[in-house]
Amino acid sequence: MENQRKLRPVMFVGTSSDVGKSVITAGFCRIFKQDGYTPAPFKAQNMSLNSYATPEGLEIGRAQAVQAEAAGIPCHTDMNPVLLKPTNDQTAQVILNGKSIGNQSAKEYFLSNDRATLFEEVKRAYQRLASRYSPIVMEGAGSISELNLKKRDITNMRMAIAAGAATYLVTDIDKGGIFASLYGTMQLLEPEEKVCIKGIIINKFRGDPDLFQEGKKMIEDLCGVPVIGIIPYFKDIFIEEEDAVSLKLKRNQPVAGKVNIAVVLLSRMSNFTDFDRLDKDSRVNLYYTHTAAGIAQADIVILPGSKNTIEDLIELRENGLATAIILAHQNAKTVIGICGGYQMMGKTIQDPGQIESVAGEAEGLGILPVETTILGEKTTRQCSFTYRNFAENCIGYEIHMGETKVQGAPQPVAYLVENHTDGYFLSEKCWGSYLHGILDNQVVINDLVAPYTDLQVPYVDYLEFRSEQYDKLAVLLRENLDIEQVYQHIKD
Repeated sequence: MENQRKLRPVMFVGTSSDVGKSVITAGFCRIFKQDGYTPAPFKAQNMSLNSYATPEGLEIGRAQAVQAEAAGIPCHTDMNPVLLKPTNDQTAQVILNGKSIGNQSAKEYFLSNDRATLFEEVKRAYQRLASRYSPIVMEGAGSISELNLKKRDITNMRMAIAAGAATYLVTDIDKGGIFASLYGTMQLLEPEEKVCIKGIIINKFRGDPDLFQEGKKMIEDLCGVPVIGIIPYFKDIFIEEEDAVSLKLKRNQPVAGKVNIAVVLLSRMSNFTDFDRLDKDSRVNLYYTHTAAGIAQADIVILPGSKNTIEDLIELRENGLATAIILAHQNAKTVIGICGGYQMMGKTIQDPGQIESVAGEAEGLGILPVETTILGEKTTRQCSFTYRNFAENCIGYEIHMGETKVQGAPQPVAYLVENHTDGYFLSEKCWGSYLHGILDNQVVINDLVAPYTDLQVPYVDYLEFRSEQYDKLAVLLRENLDIEQVYQHIKD
């Protein structure tokens, strides 16, 4: 039964980026859901190449879609009104309320006068969301003490003040230096910002937290707010990562006795969570590689999505990986491509409007008989489909700006509703698809690894598995944080 009492919003901000705010936000979404409330996540501005399609066919950051899933509700653009998708080191595509409004350089975006307009858009999205859900579980971005950016901030303390959020400062003790980062962060806050901070959360602690009680007291004395808990470092709860930075910590070598699957590590790789389900298959050793040797040692090579397909393709040719991928195909290894990777496997990629690249065009790997043109209109939609000639219902989503045409007779990978098809199936060892999440479906994984192993694995309902992970995360947070203190502040 839903608890009808309206609660204040709660917000989690960081001393720096990658301190675990996204996962903690997801955990609190699940806790409030378990306690009978109707929570929803909110992040005013997200910068990420990991995005997701809403049921309405609009685009938001993948992290907010994960948090919405933890809350048990459909994702919506109001949960992430501004999404920045970097196309190179200086330029990003700006997604506002789920739709692209074009590319801007960092200078144009951060120094232009439309920041005030954006903040109004962000506040309107928040207000719409808050009229439907309670509490709103908000997430900040990066560090809250970047003085050069604070006046233009639409994400962190400015948003916390606008929403009246009970705010918690999260730090990652595994990185070291938390005394300086916490104290320095608090000292750099304005008085009206300090008032918002209700507590500190120490994340990713290794060892016995009882041995840190003296340190905890020192932090409380220095910062003037309580430490509401110390969350242990964990590896047995699987929540999607927000940042591709995590890929550097993953495996990067083949393993004997497993089906070795190499994901080509692209500079502008997008939607790396496409491979989370595959990584959990006991038959598989999934690793990420940017070397020709890593590709040569794999049974299966996957070209992932890219935010700038042409530039990543040019880089593959320059560093020799394109040759290694073509050679793997010629040697009867399995080679597949997802979204941008599918485009790369074709004969050519044209970008006449220079939407993604000033190069305008590039020769593909020539593995599949398809040609792609980059268009200004983006395709974003959730999809139900069947894979090849299998009867099982599958789910995935599309986010791409290209239109790919087949030379000759179509040979689809997937059959969607209303007679739509997707991708090109050359053989059981070579195909490409626009469908992100296609490898979340066990029938696809089974078919992918079938040439390399006779082992069968029990069927796993992946949505049920993900739900179990949110429940495990909620237990972990309840055991290690003062949840009652949080309720005291949001029930005021």
